Formats: sequence, structure tokens, C-alpha cells
Amino acid sequence: MTTERPAPELLSNPRSDRVKAVARLSGRSARQRAGRFLAEGPQAVREAVAEHAARARSRTHRSPGSASAPEAPGALRELYATPDAADRHPEILDAAADSGVWPRLVTDEVLAAMLAGAGTTTPQGLLAVCDLITVPLAAVLAEKPRLVAVLSQVRDPGNAGTVIRAADAAGADAVVLTDSSVDVHNPKCVRSTAGSLFHLPVVVGVPLDEAVKALKDAGLQVLAADGAGDHDLDDLADDAEDRATGATEATGATEATEATEATEVTGTTGATGVTASSVIGSPHLESPVAWVFGNEAWGLPQADRDLADAVVRVPVHGRAESLNLGTAATVCLYATARAQHRAERRAEHRAEHRAEHRAEHRAEHRAEHRAETSAEPRRFTEADPA
Repeated sequence: MTTERPAPELLSNPRSDRVKAVARLSGRSARQRAGRFLAEGPQAVREAVAEHAARARSRTHRSPGSASAPEAPGALRELYATPDAADRHPEILDAAADSGVWPRLVTDEVLAAMLAGAGTTTPQGLLAVCDLITVPLAAVLAEKPRLVAVLSQVRDPGNAGTVIRAADAAGADAVVLTDSSVDVHNPKCVRSTAGSLFHLPVVVGVPLDEAVKALKDAGLQVLAADGAGDHDLDDLADDAEDRATGATEATGATEATEATEATEVTGTTGATGVTASSVIGSPHLESPVAWVFGNEAWGLPQADRDLADAVVRVPVHGRAESLNLGTAATVCLYATARAQHRAERRAEHRAEHRAEHRAEHRAEHRAEHRAETSAEPRRFTEADPA
């Protein structure tokens, strides 16, 4: 239930110190100093509020005596809305107030001044100020990820945001932006994610060689996406489907065959998939994978491609010269997600089959034992009546 609160005061001076402080967050240096960034528009603000509310509930339910955790990244700090937007999206303002952040009403002129440096041509009436959203790579790897997108030297904020959104839609576990890539908190990048920035962990500022080494050490294959790749993505997807089909047809075969299949589909992370070291020459999409995507204009330099376990190309069947970064990344991530989900279903099917087989075997054994017992002649003792 929304707590009752007084009507917020309308901020109407576009030259006030508060407005200037918010406007400065459109610049990278100011964001770094303040540790905060801007999320503009109903979709981004809705997700920011939802994430803040979830973290607030988590802190509330923390068991007594547990260690005090640092303030969660991505926490909502301020929320501004024009009266028009407040009328259109009352549920967003109510959710923010319920989580302890009181919305402030602003005029259209004030909101425009706050977004003057953000490249927003038509403000949508809602603006949130949030803590920077970044997590260490080690924390991501501790969760045993199966699908990660790595952006190397990606400079366009719109493209970076599009890949983050695609990674979120494909069910990826994290996105990594190298130290040579755009600031993920750039207003245009945040806007392009359409709220996905608040859905999955984002790692920033890691040199590509360090990121690749850490990902490999964690058991992920590292695949570089490049038009000149030695491996065709369609072929890899077909191979993954063939392995899934072959394993399904082989269910119920000898234990030796099952053991071989289990070796093929169990990676160093303990999830379905092969180990990274075993697939350098033949990538398996159903295994844990980290995709590396390069710059929009020149792709991945040879030195960066050499870091990967394999280089994969997205086939172009028509006359287009190439695919843009966002489209290529989406295709790669979805092909991998499909292969991994298929492998997970196969593993579940095989586990169910084994469980049913063991249950049937035990039932048959008990029935045979009862039959043997009832067939045995009764032995009389001296205490038995004649």
C-alpha cells in the first residue's frame, strides 16, 4: 500500500543549483565524481524503480546479525516528473515512494534544462538519478555464467546499449565493456538499453586480454565474432542440434555410451557443455560461451582475434556487405542461447529417463524378491502345531 505523502513542491527554476547539479551528470567526468547517472523516460525509470524496490526489500529481509553489505549499485536516488507524466504513470511514482524515494514534480522547462547535455530531443517527462551500475568481473564469474557478451573498443553509445538489450533478451548472464569502450552510463547508451541496464550485471573498464584470460579460466569458450572467421555460425548451430538429436536418440543406451556423452556435455563450470580447452578447434555453442564483439567500423584487430579460442562469422546469404554490430551480436547471442537451452532440456530428459529406469528396476527387483519368498516351502519348527 502506498504511504500517504504530501503533494510534492513543483520545481520551476531551470537555473537552480539542483537543476544544474542534475544536468552535469550528462558528462562523464561529473558522473564519475558523483558516482551517479541519469535514466530518462518511462521504460528506463520504471526498471530503475523496480530494481531499487527489489534491493530495498532484500535489505529489509536480511537476517539479523548478518554482515552489513555496502549500498547496492543502481540504487535510485532522485526521481523527477512533470505533472503530465505523473498523471500518465502514477504507478511508477507510487512504487518509488513505497521504496523510500519521494518523487519531485518539475516543469517542462526544468526537465529540459536537466537533460540539456543528454542529447534528448523530446523529453518523456520522467528522469531518475541512480548510482552507477557496475560489478567486478570476479563477482560475475563466481556465479558460473554460461553466456557473456564482451564489447571491445565499441565507441558508439547507441550500439553498446543495443547489445546490452539484446544480451538481456537472450538471457545472457553479463555484459563486459573493455577499458577502451564507451561509458555504459552515457545518457544515449542508457536510453538504448530500454531498461535492460538494470536487469543484468555489467562489468566495465577491464582490458580485453585480462577479461579473456579470466573468462577462459572460469571455463568459458571465448568466441570472437568477425566477418573473416574460420567458423560459420550456421554450421556451429547445426552441429549443436545434431549433438542434441544424437544424444536424445541414444538415451537408454549402455552406461559406457552415457558416460561418453556426459563427458562431452559437462564443462569445467559443472553445467551442461564442454570444457573450453577441449573445443579450441571446434566450438560448441551449447557450452559456456563468451562472445567478443569489436568496433563498429573496423571490427576486431588480429591481435584481439588471436586471444579467442575461435573466430566465428555470421553468414550473409544475401547481397548485404555486412551486418551492423547490434544485429550481428543479437544473432550470435540467440544462436548460443538456443543451443544451450536445447542442451539443458536434453540433460533434463536424460536425468528423468535414468530416474524412471532406476525406479522400474527397483520395482522389478522387489516383485521378484516377493515372488521368490512366497514360492519357498514353509519350514516347521517344534513349536508349530502338527
